Amino acid sequence: MATSTVDAPAVPARPASSARRRRGGRISGVTGAFWLFVGPFLIGLLVFVYLPIVWSVVLSFNRAQNTVTPSAFIGLQNYIDLLKPGPFLDSLITFTIFAAFIVPVTFALSIGLALLLNRIRFARAFFRSVFFLPTACSYVVASLVWKLSIFNGVRFGLANTVLSWFGVPNVAWLATTSPPLYWIVIVSARLWLQVGFYMILFLAGLQRISPELYEAAEVDGAKRGWQTFRFVTFPQLRATSVAVLLLLLIAAYQAFDEFFNLLGNASFARPPLVYLYYTAQGDQDYGHGSAGAVILALLIMIVTLAQGRIFGFGKAAE
Repeated sequence: MATSTVDAPAVPARPASSARRRRGGRISGVTGAFWLFVGPFLIGLLVFVYLPIVWSVVLSFNRAQNTVTPSAFIGLQNYIDLLKPGPFLDSLITFTIFAAFIVPVTFALSIGLALLLNRIRFARAFFRSVFFLPTACSYVVASLVWKLSIFNGVRFGLANTVLSWFGVPNVAWLATTSPPLYWIVIVSARLWLQVGFYMILFLAGLQRISPELYEAAEVDGAKRGWQTFRFVTFPQLRATSVAVLLLLLIAAYQAFDEFFNLLGNASFARPPLVYLYYTAQGDQDYGHGSAGAVILALLIMIVTLAQGRIFGFGKAAE
């Protein structure tokens, strides 16, 4: 039996050079637009971030008194001076304790608020906005409000007015007293400013959890509440939780604004950045100031990497 074949119509081939020109034109156009928009940002990042970091490392190995130009190479002497028992080492120890307290408290409050706001069915946007709005407030402004209006130490201040209703005399909140009540002022201001931001992060994580997981847990006999949170919700928030812990640790060691505006250069509760600010700007000692900045950066880096290693940063929930 004879069979016939029908040849398919030939498709004219595009000239290779024309295709290359068009592809090259698209790539060239995209590259040009990319550098047009990203170039100014990269230039600013290089000039105002990376070059100062490199120059700070250079200054940390040199004597630089009243000048930002190295005057004499002294090796690790600046680092040795700072790591001896003294104000800088005391500030590092104090703020390690501060971080060990403020990080878990902020974490617990933010995840608790996120769970509550994720369950409500009315005025959800309103409540989220109410708790998130303090995040938009400046740390400087909040510190001054706390210092001048709420915890100002006079009987007309809000805190002392409330305490007077219960017969408590005026309290000097920011004085060097025992117990150190200034921590109440600092911690309350920081919690008010940052809890809303981390609450939003947890809310985003909660909304990514599939409802089918809760249905499966209910079928398996898990009770709503603690069991559901322990075996379903919290494991699914693993990546968000680790990211929040890392951000909280970094923010704790970088604390500056509220301490500077509430306590100034007081020897008690002085964060490392405040000490370095007065060393570099007050004493004009840029060598020791740069060395302290490098030490603080390395400490944050080591703690961050260790925490990410322990808690598995970037790993999905199993």
